[in-house]
Amino acid sequence: MPIHLGKPMQAAVALALTALSPLPVFADDHKETWRLFVADHTQPVVRALDAASGNELGRFDLSGYAALSLSDSGKTVFAVQGDKDAVQIISTGIALSDHGEHRDIEVSDPKLLAGTITGKKPGHVVTHGDDVAVFYDRGGKTDLFQEGALIDGKGEAVSIDTTAPHHGVAVPMGKHILVSVPNMQAEVKPDELPPRLGLRIVDRAGKQIGDTATCTGLHGEASSARLVAFGCAEGVLVARPDGLDGPKLEMVAYGSDLPEGKVSTLLGGRSMQFFLGNYGEDKVVLIDPDAAAPYRLVELPTRRVDFILDPANVRNAYILTEDGKLHVLDVVSGEIVRSAGVTEPYSKDGHWRDPRPRLAVAGDRIAITDPRHSLVRMIDSETLKETATIPVEGMPYAIVAVGGSGATH
Repeated sequence: MPIHLGKPMQAAVALALTALSPLPVFADDHKETWRLFVADHTQPVVRALDAASGNELGRFDLSGYAALSLSDSGKTVFAVQGDKDAVQIISTGIALSDHGEHRDIEVSDPKLLAGTITGKKPGHVVTHGDDVAVFYDRGGKTDLFQEGALIDGKGEAVSIDTTAPHHGVAVPMGKHILVSVPNMQAEVKPDELPPRLGLRIVDRAGKQIGDTATCTGLHGEASSARLVAFGCAEGVLVARPDGLDGPKLEMVAYGSDLPEGKVSTLLGGRSMQFFLGNYGEDKVVLIDPDAAAPYRLVELPTRRVDFILDPANVRNAYILTEDGKLHVLDVVSGEIVRSAGVTEPYSKDGHWRDPRPRLAVAGDRIAITDPRHSLVRMIDSETLKETATIPVEGMPYAIVAVGGSGATH
């Protein structure tokens, strides 16, 4: 039998339900924010720019000219000043956090963090998760930090011996560190560093695990999925995830079907497991360590100036060649699918440190420094047409982009 409530009872029930119900839920605001961090070619300065408006968000005066390394989290940029024995840290002001069905973004002002990491000629800074490894070419050691602690101003380091000074790299991988090994038998001039002959695995206390793996002339490293790869004269050395005795090292040899050359710069796919490397100056190579034919060679029309992977549009790699053309490489098909002129020619002849354009991906646009014209050019990644130019004082050179979209509460 249906029950009918009188008006007083209806009002009481409505009031009770109102009291028990949660507070009203308002739709989150979603925003997309991208920032560019640009180092000058010769001046000790890094500028933070808003990629949408081009406005300068901050200018950070450093000790010396800096190479830039963006952390995995995107929260920090490491300004590596090898000539000044210093690494300074810039907080990007962008923090992305995953919440399952959505992602949050928090935006604050970029700032130069207090304190400086010091050591003899810092070279590579490599981050994996919260781990930060700073390798000192002339210091004979690598320092391990935690990014979160550095952001909080707690820069306590754990130092790992690197056998002897050399131009090398250290990569955190789980409970272990992958560290390059110098060739101490090679004859070198008094002011030169020995070449690399291989890679060894050490635990967090610096104790070596297993034998040194051969990797002649080791140069270039990248991570993809759970793999880490290094460029060698013999091929690409791949480190697979921790087993009972630590990471497993496997040499993926070049094979007789490739022309003479080697990989010395590597990029790692994020959503797909693969690597993109240089192969000489006018070729690149796609590397799938698990494929029957792990290498696919791509010939370029002229010599490569810079290249980068698109983290969101995972099929796309962008390659700038010295004729001023930008090429879109489909990493699945291995074909160049679009090309367009975006700068005037920048020859690869001359000193390797001469000012030439560098690339960064900011959402659906590619940011290209044009040091000759004091500009950052913003290029639509689909049409390859220039959508904006950002004037930058001096000679804009190294560049990284950080940002994304998310909910703001």
